[in-house]
Amino acid sequence: MATPGDNEPSAGPSPPRLPGALPPSGPDAAGTSFLEVPGTPPATRADGGRWFLYGLLGFCAGEVAAYLLVLVAAALAGQSDQLQRIAGLAEPPEWYVGMSLVGIWFGFWFGPWLASRVRGTGRLVADLGVRFRPVDLVGVVIGVGAQFAVDLAYAPFISNPSKFGAPTQKLTGAAHGGGFLVIALMTVVGAPFFEELFFRGLLLRAMTRMFTPVALGPSARRTAGVVGAVAADGLLFGLAHAEWAQFAGLAAFGMLLAVIAYRTGRLGMNMVSHASFNLVAVVAVAGSRGGLVH
Repeated sequence: MATPGDNEPSAGPSPPRLPGALPPSGPDAAGTSFLEVPGTPPATRADGGRWFLYGLLGFCAGEVAAYLLVLVAAALAGQSDQLQRIAGLAEPPEWYVGMSLVGIWFGFWFGPWLASRVRGTGRLVADLGVRFRPVDLVGVVIGVGAQFAVDLAYAPFISNPSKFGAPTQKLTGAAHGGGFLVIALMTVVGAPFFEELFFRGLLLRAMTRMFTPVALGPSARRTAGVVGAVAADGLLFGLAHAEWAQFAGLAAFGMLLAVIAYRTGRLGMNMVSHASFNLVAVVAVAGSRGGLVH
């Protein structure tokens, strides 16, 4: 038996995209879930599904871009014949890390851009909720606290701390001095921006719309749908990093960020929290090396 919202009778057809127009929520709807504002992209379950597919397309595009950029960088460095060996290094060179990140970020931008352009208003910043407020500085406490909470949770199960920190060590690579500062800046500033845009801006909104009824107002179905979207977003965030030793911690942190994005209606606090989380890891790596110069 069909239930209200299954066929989306209250929402009607997806509104046409108006170039240059803001979504109905406007730029000052901070603190309001996009579900509560009719017409905010993605406006229907069908649009949510399309946004999710655009996310998959963006992810694949990022992997291809990263591969091509690494090939070009390897050729310029005269190390094309060593690429397979370099990819397996615990501390790869700066050019390998940098080009990999830039390629992946291209995909994390391309998916949201495509979703906004095709099934949104065309205003990516407004459609994805890229807004900041002074209160978002609370994210510093959230990010630092989350990093220490993850470390404490893992502590009883880690017999080799250096192996547990290997993912961060590989991300910063063999960089030192100025090279380390560039990679650190990319990790603390670039990664949080593009990953939040993709995972909490695009995928979370897509899945929340897909999993919840269109009818406004609280309901058990809506609560279940939001919980499901938050859980799925965190799991996808953990899987995307392909670091199995840290999967549980990354997934839990991803779910926390999803809750923040849903409750605030924007990505500002997420990005600050994510940046602070990464900063603690980078500082730990720098400390383990005895500083930036070695």
